[in-house]
Amino acid sequence: MNAEITVLLVTAASVGFIHTLTGPDHYLPFVVMGKARNWSTAKTLLITFLCGIGHVGSSIVIGITGIILGFGMRKLETLDAFRGNLAAWAFVTFGLVYFIWGIWKSQKVRNHKHVHSHSDGVLHIHAHHHSGDAIHHHGHSNSKPVQITPWILFTIFVLGPCEPLIPLLLYPAAEINAGVVVSVAAIFSFCTIATMMVIVFLALKGINLLPFSGLEKYMHAIAGATIFICGCAILFLGM
Repeated sequence: MNAEITVLLVTAASVGFIHTLTGPDHYLPFVVMGKARNWSTAKTLLITFLCGIGHVGSSIVIGITGIILGFGMRKLETLDAFRGNLAAWAFVTFGLVYFIWGIWKSQKVRNHKHVHSHSDGVLHIHAHHHSGDAIHHHGHSNSKPVQITPWILFTIFVLGPCEPLIPLLLYPAAEINAGVVVSVAAIFSFCTIATMMVIVFLALKGINLLPFSGLEKYMHAIAGATIFICGCAILFLGM
């Protein structure tokens, strides 16, 4: 029995790692959105972590609930397939809308310069971008705009199932005991979320080394296109 449990736990770790590594939708959206929206590395990783919790958490809740209620494998797989389609279409829709908005925004961006004269006679030129007809001012406000993008990503990841979790892990674990179910879920979750965060961290470090001069105004469109492609890959390639 101990050998069987060991194999099950090792499988949970391996499947969590491979499932995440081979699914670009688990990390590319965070990399491109973090770059486009100028999120700090810490903020991007926090959003990745929370979305990972939602991703594995929803599958764990559904899987354990199904086991308790005696649902058959076919019912749970049907539910997972339905959730997967919802998540994929949400990726496609969000990516397409964000891409269109990014193209519109790139056409509205214009350079603007201010010349500041200091008391010692030195002139300082401050350049920045305006978007559309936005009014620029140098005052400061304590109010912060509400950011819905992290919430959209979180919702999509809650919808998205961890496909291998229920058929490969929870059901075999349920045949042993509840403690093994908890252990399997915990190890799978840790490996999945840790892999997401490590890949996002490394990708952010790598993307910051690339020359993006002249492309900054297109970053939103690039991010939208990337998320759209991820959604299409899920729908049509089964990734």
